Amino acid sequence: MIGLTGFTQTLSAQADSLAITDSLAQADSLTEVLLADGMADTDPEEGGFHKQLKTKFIDGNAGFMSLVALALVLGLAFCIERIIYLTLSEIKSYRLMEDIERLLKQDDVEGAKALCRNTRGPVASVCYQGLLHIHQSMDAIERSVTNYGGLLAANLEKGCSWIKLFIAMAPSLGFLGTVIGMVMAFDQIQQAGDIGPTIVARGMKVALITTIFGIVVALILQLFYSYILSKIERLTAQMEESAITLLDLITEYKGKMKSEE
Repeated sequence: MIGLTGFTQTLSAQADSLAITDSLAQADSLTEVLLADGMADTDPEEGGFHKQLKTKFIDGNAGFMSLVALALVLGLAFCIERIIYLTLSEIKSYRLMEDIERLLKQDDVEGAKALCRNTRGPVASVCYQGLLHIHQSMDAIERSVTNYGGLLAANLEKGCSWIKLFIAMAPSLGFLGTVIGMVMAFDQIQQAGDIGPTIVARGMKVALITTIFGIVVALILQLFYSYILSKIERLTAQMEESAITLLDLITEYKGKMKSEE
């Protein structure tokens, strides 16, 4: 009886082991099926934006696409430099003029000069230039402020000509790639001796991709350039307004000094 019982327990243990093994095998098979279905559902042509952009970049002739990408990088570099410079040049001009007015009323011309000298931006520089010639005639002060303001306005537009160059270059490079792509397509047609849709489509695809990228780059740079121009116009308006206010303050200061004499 003892032997029979042990034999029965052994058979039960083996059966349980076989059942567990079958379950694991079924689970592995199910996992493989699910993975296979998932891989089947995933289209290798599909991917993230980075992958698609890379594919289109290669399809559009890497040589010309690299030139377009270089125009984008250099153009953005100039745009970022101008945006940072113009942003740092912006101040609250009305507060500066209020402080200058307060100091001139206290007859503290040197304090007003120090205030302008320690304030960043072209508005403060124009005011400092006017205060440097405060003891000269009003015509001389106005001429000095006008000339110096013109130099500062030109300095604000420094580098903008390069941005305009890259805006013009990007679509031009794209069109150049288009023409070369068309020439390549006709060469392939000539070599094949047949006008097949596949041969024509391949050349047209390369041509159109370079054009699209060139136009997109030009649009991106144009948006940044328009934003830069708006900041330049705002700073120029602040400079002109502050210069007029400064001339009025200096006129008032000179009148007060003459009355005291």
